[in-house]
Amino acid sequence: MEKIQHKYVTVQGLKLHVADIGTGSNVVVFLHGFPEIWYWWRHQMIAAANAGFRAIAPDYRGYGLSDPPSQSEKTSYRDLASDILGILDSLAIPKVFLIANDFGVGVRHYFPFCTRRGS
Repeated sequence: MEKIQHKYVTVQGLKLHVADIGTGSNVVVFLHGFPEIWYWWRHQMIAAANAGFRAIAPDYRGYGLSDPPSQSEKTSYRDLASDILGILDSLAIPKVFLIANDFGVGVRHYFPFCTRRGS
């Protein structure tokens, strides 16, 4: 069985932690709630990878192993959704399935407003 890998991506000057497993061309992004971190999704990530998907779960800015922003007000849903898009760009992932829990639903809600038209 594959193990979850951990990497860091720099987005908007912040070092963001991303847990990653699987090699499928279809990617599932798991967005955690509050006060959780990526680890909340570990079982679902493994199941998704075993089903042929690539699964990633980031820690939002200021959560878990990710850097906090220099200004605490820079943690709006829109900021966090923009970070997710930056992570996907850094990892060259053009399209995803988003799964969110709790606080993560607010981030998912703003995600379409941060994406590029025609993508």
